[in-house]
Amino acid sequence: MKTVLLAFLGISTLAFADHHGKGESLFNGKDFAGWKMPKDNIWWSVVDGAIVAKSGPRKRGSNLWTEKHFSDFDMSCEFRFDGKGDSGVFVRDGGQQIQIGISGSLKRDMTASPYIAGKGYPVEAEEKEGVKGVKNLLKIDEWNKLRIVAVGPKYDAWLNGVHVMTYTSENAKAKGPIGLQLHGNKVMSIDFRHLTVKELAGKK
Repeated sequence: MKTVLLAFLGISTLAFADHHGKGESLFNGKDFAGWKMPKDNIWWSVVDGAIVAKSGPRKRGSNLWTEKHFSDFDMSCEFRFDGKGDSGVFVRDGGQQIQIGISGSLKRDMTASPYIAGKGYPVEAEEKEGVKGVKNLLKIDEWNKLRIVAVGPKYDAWLNGVHVMTYTSENAKAKGPIGLQLHGNKVMSIDFRHLTVKELAGKK
């Protein structure tokens, strides 16, 4: 009955099924093996099994990129911050991002929404399973789970297990690295842990 109802509503089963399964680890909890460190790094460190991103004295931003490039993938991570930062996960390049925290342009939290260079935030993540508003899903100063599925130009995002966003990008790259952002011109910090990814060959 549930399958029939979903088909009737025209809702992609991707929004509800968890294809993540057993993915490969993007972070070993000890060092930055598998990541490209920025030159003269003062922003990124490993503390107690987590990646810690923290603003430097000049409030310069910094991005951390995987060495490996991905096409279609299912990626998960946990993040923790004080609710004041501006961060996100880059999808294949620096112009396609799933936001975490306060948007510098909109001045409000846009966690799990896509930021697309030249378009801003074309859609806003919204809770769809009973709790009104993503802000009610986000746990400040606690660990949150973000899951991103990128299949071709289509992005889906889950926050703490709830599907909150679907967007199809007009200028998505076919392949590229996954990145973490520490936004510039802010005093902020954010922690990441349990970063995993599963490549989705043939899922288009």
